[in-house]
Amino acid sequence: MYTIVDIETTGNGIHGNRITEIALYNLDENGISDSYSSLVNPQSEIPAFITGLTGISTAMVRQAPLFHELAPKIEEMTRGRVFVAHSVNFDYPIVQQEFRRAGLEFVRKKLCSVRLSRKVFPGLKSYSLGKLCSSLKIPLENRHRAAGDAHATTLLFQRILESPQGKEAISRFLNARSQESTLPPHLPKTSYQNLPETPGIYYFLNSKKEIIYVGKAINLKKRVLSHFYDKSEKELIMCRETADLDFECSGSELVALLMEAAAIKKYYPRYNRAQKSRKPTFGLFTYTDQSGIRHLAINKLQKGQNSLKVFYKPTEARLFLEALCTEFGLCAKFCHLQDGVSHCNHFRVPQCSGVCRGIETPDTYNLRIENALRALDQKAENILIREKGRHTDEEALVWIAEGMYRGYGFVPKMSEVNSLEDLEPFLTPQKAYPETAQIIGAYLLKNPEKGREIARMDVPGAIETGRLL
Repeated sequence: MYTIVDIETTGNGIHGNRITEIALYNLDENGISDSYSSLVNPQSEIPAFITGLTGISTAMVRQAPLFHELAPKIEEMTRGRVFVAHSVNFDYPIVQQEFRRAGLEFVRKKLCSVRLSRKVFPGLKSYSLGKLCSSLKIPLENRHRAAGDAHATTLLFQRILESPQGKEAISRFLNARSQESTLPPHLPKTSYQNLPETPGIYYFLNSKKEIIYVGKAINLKKRVLSHFYDKSEKELIMCRETADLDFECSGSELVALLMEAAAIKKYYPRYNRAQKSRKPTFGLFTYTDQSGIRHLAINKLQKGQNSLKVFYKPTEARLFLEALCTEFGLCAKFCHLQDGVSHCNHFRVPQCSGVCRGIETPDTYNLRIENALRALDQKAENILIREKGRHTDEEALVWIAEGMYRGYGFVPKMSEVNSLEDLEPFLTPQKAYPETAQIIGAYLLKNPEKGREIARMDVPGAIETGRLL
């Protein structure tokens, strides 16, 4: 009927993980009918911290059989049976991977004794094997050794079978259409059931209530469930650690993307990689030297500094300044596109009118600088993007001031809104990052019709009571 399995491993991730010990107990209607355990040579070093946990050292397994030598025995013992383990979504893929390395397929129905215990023994503080055995007075010897843990799991599984709701729970978990069987072992079913099927962001939390992952979704419930079906190494490890879920509704994908970017920067979750790093920003600055010549320059933007324009990549800043010099006849030397030269001779910027050679006066040159900066001010957009709210009685707004993302908010449709000041109580200020600039830029490119719904805040009458034009 059932084979209860426990393994010890080298601890090098799902795909790099090699088995160092395996134990199996066959459980039938009359009790334990067979058992088997063996050390396994993983053909790799066992890290010191794993040896400290399990007591299994590299020297101990050096003469142990390789997994492919044990595979026939394991295949025979588990044939036609249900594979049971404490956190089965960890043990089963590693065993399956070892069979693949041996050139064999291994497919069994599986059950997780953690999830079953949550159903059959609700309300316990912890469902780790050690804490469960302590709570249920189940003897547990040789902790963190395969035979000891497998035997304790077998006794636990017998308790589950003997409980009034045990067989019904097992039947439901074995149902291939049951979503419950795919949920992480430490995640209560209600945490998943409480998710809405609307746009927003979701949080994966560990047992200490620490946020370990943030994601965005158009359909929160569907997207979260997809993590549990994903069998990649990162997903399996992350889901095994997940003990709770939280979420925030956004009303639209755009706001969800912006909320996700802000949450990742705020919490630095362990399993978010793409947006965690704080990349430097660059600013466009101006100053006047002792000769009265006005300079433009790109420098790293320090905290609290204000600049004429912000860039997220140095190449982007340089190309912008080159285009500005070309358009307004500015000097590449005094715009710091060339340093250590007597006069400008930039290969992409035409020569200036001679301020660097003493032909043009600083006052005349500075007028062109003023014209360039005035044009820059005119190009800086002050806009509000309208999107769907979290429900039908509100709409979402994305705020962009002087070309910079400033935040988002949700405004009740019946609110009296006549100016930006009226909107401020509803807007949540946010920092601008390269990711937010890319999100908004991509949104406007993909949704040109939304561009017609953008309200220029510097245009009188653009905002009317109750809605934005």
